[in-house]
Amino acid sequence: MPQITYEDFEKVEIRVGKVIEVADFPAAKKPAYKLWIDFGDLGIKKSSAQITQLYQPEHLVNKLILAVTNFPPRQIADFMSEVLVLGVVLDRGEVVLIQPDRDVVLGKRIL
Repeated sequence: MPQITYEDFEKVEIRVGKVIEVADFPAAKKPAYKLWIDFGDLGIKKSSAQITQLYQPEHLVNKLILAVTNFPPRQIADFMSEVLVLGVVLDRGEVVLIQPDRDVVLGKRIL
């Protein structure tokens, strides 16, 4: 991948959110959940996340996550995904969520 400048990185808005609701998403082409995420002052945003291999819905509620919040919304099947939840993709395609190691104020930006 090409190197980028710090100014390039600053264009990506990554914020802390808390998952407040999870639903199965059978209409998605790849297995995914529908997530509703509270970003504090930024409000509640929706995301489609392909995290079904390692996470059960009941264990996601109240989990802090990191997400890119300044991408344009993207239609995924019958659902409008507004943010991109960040995770590490393992060799077999499983996604491990990236999250803060302590409670922080929702909506805070990551630098």
